[in-house]
This record gives sequence, structure tokens and C-alpha cells, in this order.
Amino acid sequence: MKHFMPRNGCPNCWSEDLEWVDASGRGTVHTFSIVHRAPLPEFAADAPYVVAMVDLEEGPRMYTNIVGEAALDVAIGDKVQVRFQDRGEGTVVPQFTRVRG
Repeated sequence: MKHFMPRNGCPNCWSEDLEWVDASGRGTVHTFSIVHRAPLPEFAADAPYVVAMVDLEEGPRMYTNIVGEAALDVAIGDKVQVRFQDRGEGTVVPQFTRVRG
């Protein structure tokens, strides 16, 4: 069974016999919300922005942002591809862009 987020033990059986599996970086938008009023001043310059739940091709589901051209036109079922955003000081955040076609 595959699970996300990374942890030391299986959340179902508590086994510690786990292995890393590389993900393809592709997924499908399960649901989303467009944030028009930022909850904190640090996010105000980014508003409006999309917070989404994405189903990865490998099975796990994760929260992320949809970014890039036409991000605000996102729809449930859209195909997306990961792109990593460098936030500085060694922090890299997975973000997703819509796949056209």
C-alpha cells in the first residue's frame, strides 16, 4: 500500500518495513479552492491563488497549489504536473501546473 506523507511506519498496520517509491509527478485535481483573501499578510501578494487536493497517479492524495498560466481556470479532473519551487534556505515546495491537451 502506498501512502503520503512520508512517515516512519505504515499508518494501517504500523509496520516499519517501508520503502521510498519515486512518483511520476503527474496527477489529477480532486478538489480545489481559490483563495481571494489571504489569511496572512505574507500571502497577500499571491492572492488570488489556488489551493488544491491532487490525486497522484501512484495513488496518494496531497494538498498543493496550482500555479502558472490559467491556474485560476482550474477544474476538477484537470491533469496536472509537478514543478518544484525554490523558497530559499534549502526549502523546495511541490507545486502543480495544469497540463493542456
